[in-house]
Amino acid sequence: MRNVIVTGASRGLGLAIARRLAADGFRVIAVARKESDGLKAAIAAAPEGVVFSACDLSDVEALAPFIAGLKKQFGAPYGLVNNAGQSVEGLLANTHNVQIESLLRINLTSPIVLTKHVARQMMAAGKGGRIVNISSIIASTGYNGLSVYGASKSALVGFTKSLSRELGQLDITVNAVAPGFIMTELTASLPEDDVAKIAGRAALRRLAEPDDVSVAVSFLLSDAARNMTGTVIAVDAGASA
Repeated sequence: MRNVIVTGASRGLGLAIARRLAADGFRVIAVARKESDGLKAAIAAAPEGVVFSACDLSDVEALAPFIAGLKKQFGAPYGLVNNAGQSVEGLLANTHNVQIESLLRINLTSPIVLTKHVARQMMAAGKGGRIVNISSIIASTGYNGLSVYGASKSALVGFTKSLSRELGQLDITVNAVAPGFIMTELTASLPEDDVAKIAGRAALRRLAEPDDVSVAVSFLLSDAARNMTGTVIAVDAGASA
């Protein structure tokens, strides 16, 4: 069974990805600060397909021993999905430096460092591998009040493209998925008119759902995507078309 590390897997998009990958035959190592009820349910539904491992990704220095521990417990990783992230909404002029540094640590520094240690294990195993970074369509479209978030997601795209060239000769692919506005519990709580306006901007006149993103991630981890690397797949119902 191929091991895939999924960060931010306790809720939302990360949890949907964990469930999809387990259903598609991967063993998911679900990484989060703590285990949520949703993740517990996913583990109960697929005890051989989903396992939980706690980690505070903001502690960058702890990532090397954390990944070493996962290899000792489960074996070498086949895949990594860098999904964990945070967002600080507000005008840049009003954003505290502490908030900026925290967001960039979680959204950019942590996935880069985590990828470094996972890639080393993939290289040592000599069996190739798959790395998928979760970006956002905001990386290309921009969005008022999300300049720091947009910067972090744009940087992930640049990271994806350059790393794909570094690791390609080792048969390790590096791709990104860029979700748009996703139908989640949060969006479901918004007024219907607001959701309709957001959906109306998309070519398909609807919002994508977490499962739409999880299918794209699973595809990029599969053998069918063996010749795809350095790419960015937008899953946004055509909002960025």
